Order: sequence, then C-alpha cells, then structure tokens
Amino acid sequence: MDVAVTGATGFIGSHVVQDLLEHGHQVTALVRGNDQAQAVVARGATPVVVDLYDRPAVVGVFSGADGVVHTASPGDTTSSELDAAVADAAIDALSGTGKAYVQISGVWIYGSNPAITEESPFHAPALVAWREPIEQRVLAAPGMRGVVIVSGTAYGDAGGGIPGVVLGSPRDEAGNLVMLGTGDQHWSMLHAADLADAFRRVLEDDSARGRYVVSNGDHSTVAELTNAAAAAVGAPGAVPGSDEEARARLGDYFAEVLLLDQRVTATRAQTELGWEPSHTTLVEEFRHGSYAGAVT
Repeated sequence: MDVAVTGATGFIGSHVVQDLLEHGHQVTALVRGNDQAQAVVARGATPVVVDLYDRPAVVGVFSGADGVVHTASPGDTTSSELDAAVADAAIDALSGTGKAYVQISGVWIYGSNPAITEESPFHAPALVAWREPIEQRVLAAPGMRGVVIVSGTAYGDAGGGIPGVVLGSPRDEAGNLVMLGTGDQHWSMLHAADLADAFRRVLEDDSARGRYVVSNGDHSTVAELTNAAAAAVGAPGAVPGSDEEARARLGDYFAEVLLLDQRVTATRAQTELGWEPSHTTLVEEFRHGSYAGAVT
C-alpha cells in the first residue's frame, strides 16, 4: 500500500512510518517544510510539503494514496481546528472509494472509568471534548472506511509528552518527586511501537472500521509510575501530591485529564486484528529501559 501520513516526524507518527516501511508499505509523508522533508527521506518515506489547512492540496495527496493515517497535532488550542480540517479533506478525498482513513484519539475521552471498551459512554474532560463530534463525522462518512484508534497514553524510546511530565515532576525538600494528585489513579498506557502496529493492522484489514481501544493492559498507578521515574532521574523516591498542586502546576484542563482513573480492555483489537502489545511497560522503561538515567 501507499499510505499518506500526517505527523510523520512526530512521536507517534514516526513510529507509524517506521512500522509501515518495515512491513513493505510505501509512505507519503505530509510535512511542513524542508527540514521535515529531509527527516522523512532519511527514514525511507516520500515527503510532500503541504499546509494541512490547504484543503485542495491535502485532498490531492490523499486521493492518490491507498489509505491515510492522521497523527499530526499541534498539541494546543488549535488542535480541534487541525483535526477538523484534515478530517474534512479526507472525507472529500476518500468518500465513495472504500479507502481507509485512520486517525488517532485517546482514552481520555471516556473520563474516569475502570473498564473502558469501545462501547463505553463518553465523559470527555474539557481538554478533549472537541474530539467526539469530529470522530463521529469520520465514522459516518459514506463509502470511506473510517477508523479511530483510541489509545492509552503513548510512551517509549525515551519520548512522549506524559512520560516527560512525570520525569520532570517537582521535588520536595528531601528531593523526592511529587506525584500528580494522590497517586492512586490508574493510567492506561501503550508503547508507541505497539500503537503503530495497531495502525498498520487496521490499514491491512479491509473489514476493520469504527473505534478500536488499545492499551497494554498494565494500568499502573501514578504512584508506581512516579516511583519508577524517581529511579530514572536519581531521586530518592516519590511522595503523594494533591489535586490542588497538580492544577497549580499544570493548569485546570491538563491536570483534569492526568487525574483521571482509567483502565482499558483491548479485546476488540486483539480478537479482530490479532493485535497484542509486546513491549515493556512504562514502569520497566523508567527503571531499566530507554528512560533510565534521564536528566531533567
């Protein structure tokens, strides 16, 4: 397949590109400029410099592909505008073709829930409340195989924004890392390479459509994660914080999603796609893997 990928130089997108190339697919990477173009060429992909808000240009690239993956995100208040623009271009380009459009989402849209599946109700915090209507539009597009990969928080290869937040936690007077909240909440996580594997399997399976919730099934608590992060950065340990401290540190919207208590069941992906996570947990990555010895 020739797969068009947005966000190809980002943390998740770069893993998707690598996985696709390793399995014999071609990748057309939509990039912002020459520096990004050179980076994707070095990986073996074909770059196209394009503004993702330029609908005719994006439609042209998408129309020439066998499938599309959207992982690009500015990670700020314009994220909803970008997702909407790319989704509209995909619907224009792919409706009636039967081709796949696969976009990234996150389990935060379900709010606190100890047993998240594809059928769980949405209780999206303000930070991600914009996702659902765009995703519903993608899934309802006629004649397009719309897929939304709803992922646990991505980590691995010493990258990812949330691992960075934990590693950079403030310290108390004894040098211990201060947890986000009490540390009792569970997080659903997934190595970026396992996430990329799910994207590829969806593209390769013509019957795959709708939502797929994916996580590694570990569901460590924030206390466990922060204690492991302490080992990575040479701190003596970790101590509980409070919801108020988390909000003061990160702002209300961001703190709200990190204080969620979530556990995920990825049965659909495992059953229909034959997908299984194979990489170590974030706790192990902090203690013995790519983040060990991190400097913050």
